[in-house]
Amino acid sequence: MKNKETYLALGIITIAVIARFLPHIPNFVPITAIAIFAGRYFSVRWSYVIPISAMIISDFFLGFSQVTIFVYLGLLGAVLLGNYLKKNSTSQNILLTTLGASLIFFVISNFGVWVGGWYSFTLDGLIRCYVMAIPFFRNSVAGDLFYTAIMFGAYEIISRRVWFKSVKLT
Repeated sequence: MKNKETYLALGIITIAVIARFLPHIPNFVPITAIAIFAGRYFSVRWSYVIPISAMIISDFFLGFSQVTIFVYLGLLGAVLLGNYLKKNSTSQNILLTTLGASLIFFVISNFGVWVGGWYSFTLDGLIRCYVMAIPFFRNSVAGDLFYTAIMFGAYEIISRRVWFKSVKLT
């Protein structure tokens, strides 16, 4: 394992954990962007370790719930989409991947809310669950787009600088 990859991974995990404790608009957090970024720029092993480790560490303090496994599954979906970007990293693909990751996370995590018993176990209950989550989805999409743009943009700017060539992971 490359040292630079390890240090960068640990730094991103630390930032993700800290971000979950800072005051923020509900669901406007960098974790999905981190999962996409990890899928794109890190080895397969680290790409899954980074977002899940950040969640486990912060959930240890914030608390686990019946929905936790669904949240983690949604993040793994974002990593999978990020892996697609390894060979297809255009601005348009990054945008579409981010929107896709937001949608996957929304569908999986809110299915977990429904399964967790917050709504009746009927089709009407499932629909109500998703409808009630729409305000959070707007925040998620906004946060995912914002943080993905920052992470991918900053990484590309830094990695193109002559004196930072050693930062490049791929």
